[in-house]
Amino acid sequence: MSKLIINGGKRLTGEIEVKGAKNSALKIIPAALLSTESVKITNLPDIEDVGKALGLLESLGATIKRNGNEAVINTGSVNSSDLHSGPAGKFRASIMFAGPLLARFGEVKFPLPGGCVLASGAKRPIDLFLEGFERFGAKVTARENYYHIKARKLRGADYFFTTMTVTGTESLMMTAVLADGTTTLRNCAMEPEIPALASYLNSRGARIKGAGTPTITVEGVKSLTGGVYDVIPDRIETGSFAIMAAASKSEVLIKKCDPDHIRILLEIFDKIGVPYESFTDKLLVKPASKIRPYSIKTHEYPGFPTDLQSPFTLLMTQAQGSSLIHETIYDRRLLYVDMLMQMGADIIMCDPHRVVVNGPAKLYGKKLTSPDIRAGIAMIIAGLCAQGQTEIDNIYQIDRGYEDIDGRLRALGADINRII
Repeated sequence: MSKLIINGGKRLTGEIEVKGAKNSALKIIPAALLSTESVKITNLPDIEDVGKALGLLESLGATIKRNGNEAVINTGSVNSSDLHSGPAGKFRASIMFAGPLLARFGEVKFPLPGGCVLASGAKRPIDLFLEGFERFGAKVTARENYYHIKARKLRGADYFFTTMTVTGTESLMMTAVLADGTTTLRNCAMEPEIPALASYLNSRGARIKGAGTPTITVEGVKSLTGGVYDVIPDRIETGSFAIMAAASKSEVLIKKCDPDHIRILLEIFDKIGVPYESFTDKLLVKPASKIRPYSIKTHEYPGFPTDLQSPFTLLMTQAQGSSLIHETIYDRRLLYVDMLMQMGADIIMCDPHRVVVNGPAKLYGKKLTSPDIRAGIAMIIAGLCAQGQTEIDNIYQIDRGYEDIDGRLRALGADINRII
């Protein structure tokens, strides 16, 4: 199994480019099912999850021509809407294929997806998908290990999300595109990937208004054409690299990004003393003479993103004072702090959702295991800041979200190598 070996303590310098957004690419790929014409996707990140999504589309009968960070997809030959067998069961994002398949074929079968454990009493994300499909007039039947959803004709609906959900908003928005009549979705998520998806669908003939606001209306159309979509920059990569530069007291120019997508992080940088220069499509982060502590509470966009909580927690180990980190989106997302504590971080776990970070702490290299994508990048940042050698196992998790992370960091001067 591959590992990353990091010899820390080196200042980074130079330029790094942000790749296409993972969370945008994983929605654009299933959106190709809404048309029988060819779709060209550019700036596609070369990561594990994108490969799985394209493979799932091929298993349904689509033809795909991929060349590096581009792919041409034609779903005209797709004649199956059965996802409950094959690769879908091992791929959590396969749920995003359900809405487009239901809209196109009037029927879909998909496996019971895995996912994060939610707080007691909260609805599972899958419940919101199923409720939405039923509101469109579909009948949902739960089988032993899959769901069967069928509708003679989808009709426009008025649906209120009782829990704000990015994937739910995107899924029902795609489903509504080919439904008969007008759909109104309320209490929608507002992440940048949502208006990006809507803009793309509108360019192909959809009629979507309000994407990026709490209320989205969709006037159903008969069909969509083909088109070209350039995947937007990954805002989580942008934020991760900015935090990496700040924590390692380095000067790094982050290119091909949209700083406005991480506005809350930049506002926090102003408060904690991290200097930077922001441009239209690049961000220059400079070394801070002193990092002040700052408490955060994760929240849906435009609040502080849960996907940047892990790197920010690491950054606060280098601040001069105490910070409270409150994770409100996912349970178990703070369990990785135990590994930071093994490296010398002074962190007190108050409960499963809150930790107090006391800094500054001197970190030392250790053998670590990445539990997930975002904790994995935090461990890489920790290894870059630590004295000695850090070994990170289970880097498959990191590769799911960050293309060629070791190669790109070596270009900045990091002493990081992949051991196979």
